[in-house]
Amino acid sequence: MNTWKNGKKARDVMHEGVQCIGEHETLRIASQIMCDLGVGALPVCGDDDQLKGIITDRDIVVQCCAPGGDIDRTTAGELARGLVWVDADASLEEALFAMEQHHIKRLPVTEDQRPVGIISEADLAKELPDNKLAEFVHRVYALD
Repeated sequence: MNTWKNGKKARDVMHEGVQCIGEHETLRIASQIMCDLGVGALPVCGDDDQLKGIITDRDIVVQCCAPGGDIDRTTAGELARGLVWVDADASLEEALFAMEQHHIKRLPVTEDQRPVGIISEADLAKELPDNKLAEFVHRVYALD
């Protein structure tokens, strides 16, 4: 585990104002939202606004488009994966550990089980010393 500490919480580092895609919405709608927002990932929320997973632009291409799936019929919930998240009050170190353990580059941040932000590699690049960022990248991209 990363032993470096800086005292910041997930809420201090995350990109705020995350927009969810409903689990019943199509991948075409998810793609359009990603395009409009200039992002590569969206949290997937259920009818209760609680986090169900996350989808990425790569997921849409690899799991739907490339195999000949229909982005107008496949839902975000069908592709939602990786229900890994941290609470907004978790330490930055806890967030890094979760990302490293699960080999993920984007981590939803929640409050009361509802998404309030995402921590990405770009957010970490602003916060971590170069050596810690390099260590993080090595661990996230390393194969088990």
